[in-house]
Amino acid sequence: MPIIPDTKDWTWVLERPCPECGFDASGISGTDVPSILRANAAAWPVVLRRTDVAVRPDETTWSPLEYAAHVRDVFRVFHARLGLMLDQDDPLFPNWDQDETAVAERYNEQDPAVVSAELLESAERLAAAFGSVPDDSWPRPGRRGDGASFTVATLGRYLVHDPIHHLWDVRG
Repeated sequence: MPIIPDTKDWTWVLERPCPECGFDASGISGTDVPSILRANAAAWPVVLRRTDVAVRPDETTWSPLEYAAHVRDVFRVFHARLGLMLDQDDPLFPNWDQDETAVAERYNEQDPAVVSAELLESAERLAAAFGSVPDDSWPRPGRRGDGASFTVATLGRYLVHDPIHHLWDVRG
């Protein structure tokens, strides 16, 4: 059975704690994002050294390797989105289908050591970008194609839930 695409709107994580992983994004500020990203990224190399890293726990759940490749790509996509928000007035983000990307990029066939290095690099690049946001730019807006609106600050808060939640997904 293939992975069922996640079509949920996760923007609610900006307002209340996640009942699964327990992370509460409502209590952090944009300036907290870099340290959260770096701490999360530091935990992934251990996951990617597991002997069963490419094994799915069941037919409908990604393997730890697939989750890690997804997190790497989340960091890349959000780096681009942050750049748009800082360079343009209220940009509309290009659509990104995470499930389509996972299939097209063959996440579960990628080299775990390469994914680890790329995840760390992408996380650092994104953390540095959030760390250099000027004080007056945190309220700058941007939008997804589905109509969800973010400020630079809420984009960062929304972002950090994803890798934290996926690290929770692969706890072993």
